[in-house]
Amino acid sequence: MSALRRVRKYFISSQVYEALRPLFFLTFLYGLTPFHVVRRKMGESYLKMSCFGVFNIFIYICLCGFCYISSLRQGESIVGYFFRTEISTIGDRLQIFNGLIAGAVIYTSAILKRCKLLGTLTILHSLDTNFSNIGVRVKYSRIFRYSLLVLIFKLLILGVYFVGVFRLLVSLDVTPSFCVCMTFFLQHSVVSIAICLFCVIAFSFERRLSIINQVLKNLAHQWDTRSLKAVTQKQRSLQCLDSFSMYTIVTKDPAEIIQESMEIHHLICEAAATANKYFTYQLLTIISIAFLIIVFDAYYVLETLLGKSKRESKFKTVEFVTFFSCQMILYLIAIISIVEGSNRAIKKSEKTGGIVHSLLNKTKSAEVKEKLQQFSMQLMHLKINFTAAGLFNIDRTLYFTISGALTTYLIILLQFTSNSPNNGYGNGSSCCETFNNLTNHTL
Repeated sequence: MSALRRVRKYFISSQVYEALRPLFFLTFLYGLTPFHVVRRKMGESYLKMSCFGVFNIFIYICLCGFCYISSLRQGESIVGYFFRTEISTIGDRLQIFNGLIAGAVIYTSAILKRCKLLGTLTILHSLDTNFSNIGVRVKYSRIFRYSLLVLIFKLLILGVYFVGVFRLLVSLDVTPSFCVCMTFFLQHSVVSIAICLFCVIAFSFERRLSIINQVLKNLAHQWDTRSLKAVTQKQRSLQCLDSFSMYTIVTKDPAEIIQESMEIHHLICEAAATANKYFTYQLLTIISIAFLIIVFDAYYVLETLLGKSKRESKFKTVEFVTFFSCQMILYLIAIISIVEGSNRAIKKSEKTGGIVHSLLNKTKSAEVKEKLQQFSMQLMHLKINFTAAGLFNIDRTLYFTISGALTTYLIILLQFTSNSPNNGYGNGSSCCETFNNLTNHTL
């Protein structure tokens, strides 16, 4: 039992920074943040920025720039080892160029916008005081376990994918160059860890919004079952609102609870807006590179399965299709992780309005009704929303947008292959003409 308790101790966290320790260790290691979590003598944890963290970011920027530019100049890539055509060359170079931009944006944001991320976490940390004012004691174990689960899932998928790809190349006596290996490894791993950071931060907003919603639901439940003035000793006992995250003591006046809930909601929205400023360009570049990879990988797979490909390659059809299908699935998971992480926080925020109006219909106190009306007005003007540089919203409508664009590009690419004299290979259209055809059809 003592051994079990020691193991469980590692999965229990009572502070916001302590809950994010594994995540920030990995982001610090990869140069995605210049912060790491340290603990004071009193046991309180906080984020500390170090010179090594900033230096590490610059090292990664130089390494990514050197490897991407070298791969682009030499025309080498992992895809190029499988087969080489005019369309694959265009897709390959676009992917390398987009990966270079994505790396530059992610690492530049880590330095230039570090205050935004730090500000977001500072607000989340300060919310503990506001929650204690309404009798809520936040436990961060669920956030800690969620961050561990996300990291393990992403690293496991990446590990299996990397091992599979390099074993496949080695089995056919193909030895990738150092720059190709680094671009391939860094592109997938850095994007995956950046997504993990976004998902965990979004989950933190979701949990706090769940607490607010549950506190308001608990207030409505009290109004349905007993008079507001009859506060018995039983009400003062701890009531479990969520088995993972919080407990509340119902002793305060309803108007005070609603006022505190308003302030907490305002802080959560402020933290979400600050986080959106930090992640907005990162999300744009990640979604762009994911879309580009999905389009060309789906085209390669469909072209092969439909029998239109006349590729010359050392790899069998099964190996060829498996590689590009796995890469496509990897980036489909990336898009789904981003969208679902954002969507869950948005949906929790939207539920608050319905609960507030339900309370507004039940209350008979003029003071409480006034507070609820103020809360309703606040909900109209303060909403959680994540965007990709303001170009589009990160929610489930993005699935439809991506599906439509993906279908359009696939049809164009397949039609171009069918209409080419040599199925898109040989002395047909040049690379520039191919690219112009694609962009003209899109515009």
